[in-house]
Amino acid sequence: MSNKLEIDGRLIGPEFPPYVIAELSANHNGSLDQALRLVDIASDAGADAVKIQTYTADTLTIDSDQPDFQITEGPWAGKSLYELYEWAHTPWDWHEPIFNRARERGLTIFSSPFDTTAVDLLENLGAPAYKIASFEAVDLELIAYAASTGKPMIISTGMADQDEIQEATETAKENGCSQLALLHCISGYPTPPEQSNLRTIADMAERFGCVIGLSDHTLGTTTAIAAVALGASLIEKHFTFRRVDGGPDAAFSLQPEELATLCRESKVAWEALGSAGYQRKPVEENSRIFRRSLYVVQDIEAGQELTRANIRSIRPGHGLPPRYLSDIIGRRAKSDISRGTPLAWDLIDGGP
Repeated sequence: MSNKLEIDGRLIGPEFPPYVIAELSANHNGSLDQALRLVDIASDAGADAVKIQTYTADTLTIDSDQPDFQITEGPWAGKSLYELYEWAHTPWDWHEPIFNRARERGLTIFSSPFDTTAVDLLENLGAPAYKIASFEAVDLELIAYAASTGKPMIISTGMADQDEIQEATETAKENGCSQLALLHCISGYPTPPEQSNLRTIADMAERFGCVIGLSDHTLGTTTAIAAVALGASLIEKHFTFRRVDGGPDAAFSLQPEELATLCRESKVAWEALGSAGYQRKPVEENSRIFRRSLYVVQDIEAGQELTRANIRSIRPGHGLPPRYLSDIIGRRAKSDISRGTPLAWDLIDGGP
């Protein structure tokens, strides 16, 4: 696998600015107009892509009153799985107008398919990539089917152990995926930052040999921006118009100004990484004169001894470097030197 991939003409990897995916998910709250408005918000915020999810309640589960199908904890407690997915899904007939709006705004759009019929729908819409959600990372048949399109794939790894991630990765590669990214993910809604374990990002890059990113469910932008500094090349965050509007994902979603901050500051964090090195940077050139150097601090006559009383290491930096102080103490002035003169070798008897 390569350490870069390309989605819709945008190169993604450690050598390129972080790729920010604005996850619309269920924050349309049952309104196509709201979904289209969120696409506009993602574009205005500077996201690289907007992502939706393609499923129905019937493609994910069954309508059952049995205990196995009831949610008893977390943000969706009190609902059945069927009720949650019926509430949260993006109707399939909305997909085309949402895709069209994104393209009108010059924004890349793709989706997370949750079964093979979803992949077929997205293929008809010309989706440039596929995202496999964390909960589906163990659905190898779905991964194989999506991989068979030959499109770039992103797989979220929440809850998956090392063997499961390896199995998903191999399944994708064996079935036609040549461009793959894995997202480190903690499937908590929201996720406490102290459980994010961002050091896993570098480990995943070494273990799996592909582009690594973060699917982040913490509150705010700090964790995601920190992930960029640790090597994340993609950042996925849920976003909404206003958290107070509620909805399945609202509690852990960014508001527009926060999404804009993430898009801006994650790129600043990447730019700040630069490369390892100790050479003086261009911005430092004007500051160089404020370094310490050796100066004459008392008038000195020709032939007079240089001492710590008449030579000091002070600012600015036009004189000899301070490291030569012990070498020149005890030597003699070649000529008269006035106070405030930067010390140079041609002022010292015998030179360097």
